[in-house]
Amino acid sequence: MALSIDLNCDMGESYGAWRMGNDEEVLQYVSSANIACGFHGGDPGTMRRTVAAALAKGVALGAHPSLPDLAGFGRRVMQITPSEAYDMVVYQIGALSAVAASQGARLHHVKAHGALYNMSAKDVALSEAICRAIRDVDASLVLYGLAGSEHIRAAEKIGVQVAQEVFGDRSYQNDGSLTPRSRPGAMIEDLDTAVAQVLRMVTEGKVRSVDGNDVPVKADTLCIHGDQPGALAFAAGIRSALEKAGVAVRTVGATAAEPAA
Repeated sequence: MALSIDLNCDMGESYGAWRMGNDEEVLQYVSSANIACGFHGGDPGTMRRTVAAALAKGVALGAHPSLPDLAGFGRRVMQITPSEAYDMVVYQIGALSAVAASQGARLHHVKAHGALYNMSAKDVALSEAICRAIRDVDASLVLYGLAGSEHIRAAEKIGVQVAQEVFGDRSYQNDGSLTPRSRPGAMIEDLDTAVAQVLRMVTEGKVRSVDGNDVPVKADTLCIHGDQPGALAFAAGIRSALEKAGVAVRTVGATAAEPAA
């Protein structure tokens, strides 16, 4: 069977007078968009415009819920209960679902952002709360979660469809978690290094940790961070490398008969 992978990007993170990312250009290279829902970035107009731009490119729509932290871009750890996580996720999925519905569309997936993503990847109760929120809003939605993490186990337990996510622009720890952004080497800024990591994850199911160990990963979807300065170059370069390697870029759940984005 031919290899394929979904290529997703976090976007729609501008709000007010603040502009973030290069969404319009990046959309031509990805198959799924994770759209901010107002808690870490995004505002009603940005959400509407980003949904419209993604639909115009045939890119799947996803909610990108976060902790309520505009000032910290959702990347600061907050002490929250599973009940609070559930409410936050329901609220944000609901907001983006309404924006999509106003344009005759539906959401395809949900991916937590920043600190909420990393916290829940290791916290069973938080991961289960997020999965219950997804199931209760729309059981057809797919959870995009860190490969091999509590995200995946929670989704399987609760009965939510899941796509295991890997990263080309982040380094890994021995346990399969992402290196915290506060540490040196957390971000991979060299495109060739990122491409090599991506191809190995997709074709071999392995990633080299910062300590030099091979860590097994399952790659259903690959994330590119839309807020990094080189997002456009990374999106174009990684997609080109995947296609040259015979790996199709296709939204999770799409069949080989359907055109890739």
